[in-house]
Amino acid sequence: MAAETSGPGTVLAVQHTPGGGPGRFGDWLREAGRDVHVLRPYDGEALPDSLDGRALLVLGGGYLPDDDERAPWLPSTRRLTREALASGTPFLGICLGGQLLAQVAGGTVRARHGRPEYGSTPITLRPEAGWDALLHGLGETVPAIERHVDAITELPPGAAWLASSEACPHQAFRIGDRAWGVQFHPEADADRIAGWDSAGLAALGVDRDALHARALAAEPAAIAAWSVVAGRFAGMC
Repeated sequence: MAAETSGPGTVLAVQHTPGGGPGRFGDWLREAGRDVHVLRPYDGEALPDSLDGRALLVLGGGYLPDDDERAPWLPSTRRLTREALASGTPFLGICLGGQLLAQVAGGTVRARHGRPEYGSTPITLRPEAGWDALLHGLGETVPAIERHVDAITELPPGAAWLASSEACPHQAFRIGDRAWGVQFHPEADADRIAGWDSAGLAALGVDRDALHARALAAEPAAIAAWSVVAGRFAGMC
């Protein structure tokens, strides 16, 4: 049975893991007057049969876009993503969500590709971002929290390439006029890092406390940028 959701003007948010909610991005959307309906298919909640004009926010998680055996709701998520692309419904994919958009639209995603990124990272906006509806006017670089080992290795045909980082070229892109994918986490605040597994990070040579401190220092700039992006996205919904 499909999940009960609100009507047009609602943002449907697909959450893939218990700790991977919409965070402050969801708060900013609500402040802009949007109802954010969080769907938790990992907990058995069914995804709707159709978007019915509602915007779609696909969040991050420790899966590849076609990891259907471990995450059996991914085919339904891909179906809704295709619907958003076909109908021009506003779409934003974050981390896994961005990778899923890239794959659905004809790009390529590879597991454990390139150098992993953890913590606050400078995101460099490309010239194409200067006239993008979400990213224009943010400046040359903006900090955002990263946590990924998989990566988009080839953007879909016709995609607008909007942002990169030192370790990961494809940090943000747009398909058409109303569908965006980002590798970074605009929804994650600095204190989320404090809950990361310190032992697991240490085994990779990463100091969680140092990551947290850097993210706290970058927090004002991150909030200033990503709250604006959330407001712009809300205005399209």
